[in-house]
Amino acid sequence: MNIVELPIQFEYEGQPYYIYPSLIVSGEELTLVDTGYPEFMPLIENAMRKHGYDPQNLRNIIITHYDDDHIGALHDFKAKYPSTMIIASEIEAPYISGQVKSERLVQAEALLVEMPVDELASGEAFVQLLMDLQHVPADQTVRDGEWILGGKCQILATPGHTSGHISLYFPELSSVITGDAAVNEENELAVANPQYCLDLASAEESLKRLKALQARTYYCFHEGKLVWDITSAQA
Repeated sequence: MNIVELPIQFEYEGQPYYIYPSLIVSGEELTLVDTGYPEFMPLIENAMRKHGYDPQNLRNIIITHYDDDHIGALHDFKAKYPSTMIIASEIEAPYISGQVKSERLVQAEALLVEMPVDELASGEAFVQLLMDLQHVPADQTVRDGEWILGGKCQILATPGHTSGHISLYFPELSSVITGDAAVNEENELAVANPQYCLDLASAEESLKRLKALQARTYYCFHEGKLVWDITSAQA
């Protein structure tokens, strides 16, 4: 088993940006972690092929949490590869399926109330984006401490960014896929987008939990992977 970082470049308001979904490779079986923004499926498929992997071998998609940049293309992937198993935490699954209004949408709608007039249009556009996301039921739900992918990957509950956020720990690879529980900030692990965390105190505790693992490599969805210097790790 190994983990492949998939850098996805895109433009927003004329500026270049990247996200870094992860691809877990186990023989011919592929597992994608998070699907990027809506309409990003072709970008991710091309990145997979560039690294020598056939998207037809996609068997699982693990969603770390409900956010538009993590579930945006999920519906497209499930439609094209219907046998793919969608895996999410028990807490996030109702949001991903559309059974319950997502925490992010509730937050975005609440922020509109006190938003400055000059920011209102962008705030309303974000709310509409979240409302337009197409939902997909999870095929499998997981919880903290559970082992998946043949016992090679442990689910870590890392709440804060959202209530049901999960990260993935691979002891044999000394690696963690963090989702938005951590970001690579100038070669240090930090809380990702603290201004959008639903519970900043929990996010900080989750970050401590990830650091305490002292893994060699942390695959962050934003700003890319970090090869950790364990001598500087903080519990």
